[in-house]
Amino acid sequence: MTLSPDTIAVEARLEPFRPALTRYCYRMLGSAFEADDAVQETFVRAWRGLDRFEGRAPLEAWLYRIATNVCLTMLQGRRRRAEPMDLGPASPGGAGAAGRPAGVRWVEPFPDGGPSAGVGAAPGSAVASASVEPGDAVVERESIRLAFVAALQHLPPRQRAVLILRDVLRWRAQEVADLLDTSVVSVKSSLQRARATLAARGVAGSGPGGPRRGPGPGAAEGPGDPAALAEDQARLLDRYLDAFRRYDVDALVALLHEDATLSMPPADLWFRGRSDIRVWLGSEGAACAGSLVVPTWANGSPAFAQYRPGPGGYEAFALQVIDVEDGQVRAIRAFVEPRLFPLFGLPLVAA
Repeated sequence: MTLSPDTIAVEARLEPFRPALTRYCYRMLGSAFEADDAVQETFVRAWRGLDRFEGRAPLEAWLYRIATNVCLTMLQGRRRRAEPMDLGPASPGGAGAAGRPAGVRWVEPFPDGGPSAGVGAAPGSAVASASVEPGDAVVERESIRLAFVAALQHLPPRQRAVLILRDVLRWRAQEVADLLDTSVVSVKSSLQRARATLAARGVAGSGPGGPRRGPGPGAAEGPGDPAALAEDQARLLDRYLDAFRRYDVDALVALLHEDATLSMPPADLWFRGRSDIRVWLGSEGAACAGSLVVPTWANGSPAFAQYRPGPGGYEAFALQVIDVEDGQVRAIRAFVEPRLFPLFGLPLVAA
């Protein structure tokens, strides 16, 4: 189909906003798939209404207003997205087959290109957003981490929007009030309640003033020098990948924080602590032996795609996202969802 010059011109105006809007919608919705749908709907509405847009506000603010309304509509009447840790206590290491509760919507990972790329960049990309200053990029990367996005899901949708716009995107209170058709007093009250909720869930950086250039939401420690952090994570990931390829349980457990967690959505069981994780890796988890693993990045964290041997080659099985703290693995989130692989530019079958 041949596009008209007007359509091409409209797309050229809107397309530069897609990465930032996708990140915003992901934080609101907790799903990269739904975020993409929300941005597509935002662009459809913008395309239809662009001739009525009088430019009295910046185009960016108008698009965020549309995107917010799209997300709020999508969230109406829905159960919040969760992590296995939200559903019950940790399982004993000897737990058997995992249950897959019906009706639960899980927080999902989000692809990015690693420390040198803008969050939400295409996998493997090393091009950061030109509109994001280095200090703000640190805050933005910390605010896309799974721990922070999962905590956001505990907020009512409008509080969620207020906190993201104020503390992550640094909008002024009046700008947020204008976007939500409310008062500055209401915005400040919503922000205070949202910060208190996140603080109660142990999410750092959610106090007065929001995330700063330094430790961000969900960060257990200051990010330090990005290059040094990336190098440290790369070394740890190399050791993790090597141990997993050999399925050396002792070597894997040696990399774990004493209080590490392991979860496997959409299964509802999860484990806490080296001892129980060791037991599970040596029993039920032993089916992972012989897997092919491919490094990638998700939510600003090192990750890898796990392929299990199958009749047609190595078949997509799980995407593992690794949280690192003080040179140890603090959390492993293994998303047993092959449909995530194409989202990360990964094939469903590997040679």
